[in-house]
Amino acid sequence: MFSEQARQTAGQCRHYAMCKIDYLGTGLCQSGENNHYVSHFPQGRMDIYHALCRGVVPVTRGLVEIADSCDLCGICDKQCHFITGMRPVEVMKALKTYVRQWLDQGNQPLEAGSDPDLEELRRIVGDKWAANDPAILLTYADDPFPLAGMLTPRYVALPRTSEEVAALVRFANDRNLPYVVRGNGGSVFGFVFSDGLVMDMNRMKGIEIDPENWTARVEPGVTSFELQKEALRYGLRANTAEPAATVCGNIVCTGLFSTWSNAYGVNADTFVDMEFINSKGDFFRLNDPGAANAFCFEHKLTPAPGICTLAHVRLHPTTEDEEGLMVPFDDFDEAVIFARELGKRRIGLAIGVLGGHYLSTFMSPSADLADKVRYCLTQALGLRYVVFIIGDRFAREAVRSMREFVIDSNLFRMLMLGLPRLADDEWLDLVSGMDTDQPPYAILLRPEMHSLLEAVLRPSPETAAQAVDEDLQGFYAKLYARPEITDMVWLNMFRIISARMSRRKHMFAFLVYVPLDRVEVTKQICGELGRIGDKYGIENDYGFLTPLDLGKRAILEYDYYIDHQDPLEKEKIRKALKEFEPYLDNLSARTKGVKWLKYIFSQGCARKEAFLYT
Repeated sequence: MFSEQARQTAGQCRHYAMCKIDYLGTGLCQSGENNHYVSHFPQGRMDIYHALCRGVVPVTRGLVEIADSCDLCGICDKQCHFITGMRPVEVMKALKTYVRQWLDQGNQPLEAGSDPDLEELRRIVGDKWAANDPAILLTYADDPFPLAGMLTPRYVALPRTSEEVAALVRFANDRNLPYVVRGNGGSVFGFVFSDGLVMDMNRMKGIEIDPENWTARVEPGVTSFELQKEALRYGLRANTAEPAATVCGNIVCTGLFSTWSNAYGVNADTFVDMEFINSKGDFFRLNDPGAANAFCFEHKLTPAPGICTLAHVRLHPTTEDEEGLMVPFDDFDEAVIFARELGKRRIGLAIGVLGGHYLSTFMSPSADLADKVRYCLTQALGLRYVVFIIGDRFAREAVRSMREFVIDSNLFRMLMLGLPRLADDEWLDLVSGMDTDQPPYAILLRPEMHSLLEAVLRPSPETAAQAVDEDLQGFYAKLYARPEITDMVWLNMFRIISARMSRRKHMFAFLVYVPLDRVEVTKQICGELGRIGDKYGIENDYGFLTPLDLGKRAILEYDYYIDHQDPLEKEKIRKALKEFEPYLDNLSARTKGVKWLKYIFSQGCARKEAFLYT
């Protein structure tokens, strides 16, 4: 009764919650939007089907309702394919088919029943918004972190107000019930599980923009994408994390940072004030004179100051002349030195040093095309790194005066829309025929070559769509006809395709603050993490480098890629942990300017000076 193909697809869900935000303008899963529980979104149904296949969840009354509520609209296929290349609709169909056949055999679904604690939870949040059905609980019990096992809660509650959150905390205390808070998806680091109560903040979606003060007040269920979309209506921008991540959760966890941190800062730079509920169920604000000092930093793993129920975050003005540039390099040292120079001179709003792996994945609508394009960019063209910049016309003029070759917004759009032809024999023959001491990109990026590039690549939405499944090509052609999908500013601001880095496997990311004036430190970290990954057969690659503090330092991401459903790969990462954890701990302790974000977790409200300058 089970589909093996659907089971495999279901097990590969990355839990990044991209199916819970309308980032492509397709609309949302109606069942999820109406019911808010993870179980009613495509992500939850993937977990449920995978669990049914393994026999770890019974068919319950709630599971039947979840399966029936899916109308097979196909939105999840478009959303998930754009990021991961997966097609979840086959899982949704398989789940509905299994449940229907199971019921047709005369089976009766399990009734979850009730108890006094559940009734009290429902009194606090409303009858619909507290549950103990095993199918619903299952979707709050696991994530792709390879070293964390399943931990199923007794209850899930979805509060709507901060007063309800406070009441839930007092309820849990009275019953000695452990609890955790969950934002939009999961931490993907095994941090949001409990065998007691899970508070899901998905119903707390309030956003209030103050355009005169350039600030926003956001509730804990608001995602980065949702805040950014609302801020842009006022000509403002937020410094946010991944699009499906909640703003409040990211501030508390690690502090907000992105490529915009070059201009906008990190940690306490990003917010004005925050409202919390402490472990006793009492309210406090960070700016209250008697509040616990969350602005300090301790070099150890510490709990969060409480449950954030409101964040008063800073916004930043945009200008109509902002555009993106990419400056190519064939040498990492030169790329980092240039990025640091931009930071020192305060040139540009967003800056990042990207490698060929990141760039090809970022640009490509399919994983197979990304592999081909990466070879073309790094080997055939010699374009191994780019310094990515968002700036107004003055910043762009400065960059052009500093470097001879750049990829401007028009050329970037041409490359994206002609990407499937970038690895064609015709293109590679053109490149291999160039006899020059310079990297081939130095020839091809000259303005007089643009007409030749256009003739070879034949850029168009239809050309870009050739990289995907035939039945999706019409959708992709319409998508790529929208100017924002090939606009570097929009793509970077909303970060909708950063999750593509996990397209083939789940990504285990290392985030480290590094001194930008000592490139050898960054190269040492990348080299050692690469050596450890290679030793245990773990796919790995350089991610990106984002300057901040006027070029004094940067945030480095280095990535491991693992199949989180493969026991052998879980064992690989477990063995590697015994080497990379003490290495990064020791390096952080003895090297000025190096700080592993392991110790920043739950201290994201801290002033960055407290941990970066000590």
